[in-house]
Amino acid sequence: MDVLSVFKDLAIIMLFAKLFGLLARKLRAPQVVGEILAGLLIGPSVLGWVQLNDFLHVCAQIGVVILMFSAGLGTNLRDLLRTGPKAFAIACAGVAVPLAGGALLYDCFYGFAPWGSEKFFTAVFIGVIMTATSVSITVETLRELGKLKTELGTTILSAAIIDDVIGILVLTFVIGFKNPESNPLHVVLGTVGFFAFALVVGFLIYKVFRLIDQRYPHTHRIPILALVLCFGFSYIAEQWFGIADITGAYVAGIILCSLRDSTYIEEKLDINSYMIFGPIFFASIGLKTNLEGVTWDLVLFSVAFVLVALSSKIVGCGAMSRLCGFRGKDTLKIGVGMMTRGEVALIVAQRGLSEGLIGSSYFTAVILLIIISSIATPIILKLLFGKEQSASV
Repeated sequence: MDVLSVFKDLAIIMLFAKLFGLLARKLRAPQVVGEILAGLLIGPSVLGWVQLNDFLHVCAQIGVVILMFSAGLGTNLRDLLRTGPKAFAIACAGVAVPLAGGALLYDCFYGFAPWGSEKFFTAVFIGVIMTATSVSITVETLRELGKLKTELGTTILSAAIIDDVIGILVLTFVIGFKNPESNPLHVVLGTVGFFAFALVVGFLIYKVFRLIDQRYPHTHRIPILALVLCFGFSYIAEQWFGIADITGAYVAGIILCSLRDSTYIEEKLDINSYMIFGPIFFASIGLKTNLEGVTWDLVLFSVAFVLVALSSKIVGCGAMSRLCGFRGKDTLKIGVGMMTRGEVALIVAQRGLSEGLIGSSYFTAVILLIIISSIATPIILKLLFGKEQSASV
């Protein structure tokens, strides 16, 4: 890899992400919307100035891991425990409704297939892609609005994390039914094993950090060790237990969220996230988009795919949140907050391609969903919360 070309790519990404982020703020939209549009502009779909290479992909992954770790640090543990049962119920609805909606959509376009056929598994897998929730964009938006640490924000964040865990389990079951060599039981055991590991080891780590925090408060060693924990848990979650790395990062943040210096850690990490890794991550969503070779049939399916994916999350999560005691616009806020798709949807789609469940042409629909949901979600959330704040003035 040419080091000079990397420097050029970083300069272009950071410049355009910042400019478009500021423009989005001027237009009263969240900065992440501008950063995503910046990636779309400088990417292969428009100007073609930057290609998403391995280095930028890794930087984007680091960005989302740090963002999820910061979200865990900013979580109120008492609120998380209080909203846990509600978040679990909302997450279950956020998986079930899109799963059924996606499968039905495919059947309506290409005909209903008998149980066990290739077409049947493709239809089910289209639904599996829709189950994934990318909470990172919602987290950044709620943070900008000052709503991340509220009960509503904690519920959305918790439900999205649980949603991805359930989605991974569903993915493994679908692959297991298609491929007898895969064992869905291993993923169930891996999930249970990871959270048991996090509970025991995390408690011991918290005790060690609390001693360090008491003896060396507000020193650089604390955020450095915290970052070590973040990356370590991300690796352990995916490599040892088969759980998404962002889940490991979020759990690592929760382990340290009750520390006296948790805010200090978050402030130090936000410098790296805000200046480098965050803009690269959000711009990478636009960089992944390539609109060449798109047919009208695929466009029609992609539009329907996006509409079903967005509406099914709003309906499923919104309806369940109402059953869980939320009222009024809060149910809509939860549904909208859960409708973003991102890196998890791409990972799921890539896994389906490698297993022969879908063709590469369906990536257009997935990327379109990521772009639209990533742009629409923060705008709609800001409008919903903005109206609420205006009414209270």
